[in-house]
Amino acid sequence: MKLIGMLDSPYVRRVAVSLQLLGVPFEHQSLSVFRTFDQFRQINPVVKAPTLVAGDGTVLMDSTLILQYAETLAVPERRLTPSEPAALLRSLRVLGLALAACDKGVQIVYERNVRPAEKLHQPWVERVTLQMLSAFDALEAEQRERPLLIGGAGTEHGAVMAAVTWHFMRQMLPELVAAGDYPALDELSRRAEALPQFAAAPHGDSTYSSH
Repeated sequence: MKLIGMLDSPYVRRVAVSLQLLGVPFEHQSLSVFRTFDQFRQINPVVKAPTLVAGDGTVLMDSTLILQYAETLAVPERRLTPSEPAALLRSLRVLGLALAACDKGVQIVYERNVRPAEKLHQPWVERVTLQMLSAFDALEAEQRERPLLIGGAGTEHGAVMAAVTWHFMRQMLPELVAAGDYPALDELSRRAEALPQFAAAPHGDSTYSSH
């Protein structure tokens, strides 16, 4: 099984970290959707990261769908999705907030780094920023009310995505997300980054290594 995409993408990194937590072995090929577009396209014509090439050659896209499949390969005690309805409801809420914060943050990064400066639409950026911060506000409240577990039994997809998203935004948009404004999320991220599963797949253009 092979994971395609660069670890500077929070979605790719989420999958790389989660596969380790699930105990699902994989190889990682660090390809950029920008710099290595043609090479990526030979694997997945849609050129979407993350891409997973399953053992039988089937190509999957979207981090949530990839991990939904990966859950079926993991032993039950290592799965990151609760089975009890109330726990699942809360887990999905946290995951949804983390994905929303990430989606909006990535939009801001793209607006700044891809769109020509003279075409940047500031009202749109301000609206997306408000949405991102609202998601972080809700995540901070969730974390303060009932801290998310990370790295051991009870770890869930929402906690992984929240930690990955917060670290990504602190790297890419530190002026918009101050650590002092979100101390609970910052502490979650600090604990996550100290884990071997996160250290093995660091944010950036490096390649995950199983050793």
